[in-house]
Amino acid sequence: MKKVFLILTILIASIALSACERDAEVLRVGMDLKYPPFETVDLNNDPMGISVDVALALGEYLGREVEIVNTDFGSIIPALDSGEIDIAIASMSITAARMEIVDFSDPYFFFKIITLVNQEFATANNLNENSTVEQLLAIESARYVGIAAQVSSSIPQSYGKTVTQATDLGTAVESIAQGTSDILLMSANPVVDGYKANMSTTMIVWDPFVSSPIGMAVKKGNTELIEQANAFIATFDDEGGLYDVLATKWNATLLENLGRYGLDFYINE
Repeated sequence: MKKVFLILTILIASIALSACERDAEVLRVGMDLKYPPFETVDLNNDPMGISVDVALALGEYLGREVEIVNTDFGSIIPALDSGEIDIAIASMSITAARMEIVDFSDPYFFFKIITLVNQEFATANNLNENSTVEQLLAIESARYVGIAAQVSSSIPQSYGKTVTQATDLGTAVESIAQGTSDILLMSANPVVDGYKANMSTTMIVWDPFVSSPIGMAVKKGNTELIEQANAFIATFDDEGGLYDVLATKWNATLLENLGRYGLDFYINE
């Protein structure tokens, strides 16, 4: 009886060890699935989007199965640190503050910070979609609105501009649409969404204030995975590489969303 028990114990332990080894081969990729078209879900609530495709392509490159772990954006870095996820592919900007606590890959996208402008203000100051950042900054009477601790406030403040603080993005956009403020800086998708909701009272100026590099992030010290990620990213620009694959699949969606640009808007710095 003891011999049978010992055999069963060894068998169970072997199965458990085998399962752990299989799990170790799964690449757990963290992202926040609330930001289409980069990170979102389909009608069946399955992950989809440009970042999802990047993650799956990384898994194929490494010969590893990929598990997308839906993680609130603010919890992604703690999830890396705890080992809950192996890598973040989450439209995360490479910043000095974040580089102190995680390791980043080379950038593979660039997110532009562009401007939503009140239409009457734009007309009065001879602004159009192709106006420049320098032209905007030269208008001394411009009233800026932004959100505390976000680029919508910090960038104009860095130029010495006074920024009225809005409680959230919706309030800031409403301020531009109603004419109580003149200029709002944000990344492309929220600016375009704000314009589409207020097409008669707002306008987009496309010249970017900042082009923010986007990288994959891993736990500090995980040099093996970051080197693999960089080798993978180095193939993106090859003929038939991932940029071409993503452009074929997503250009129509991006053109519909942005109304002006496709994937090149995010590839070119």
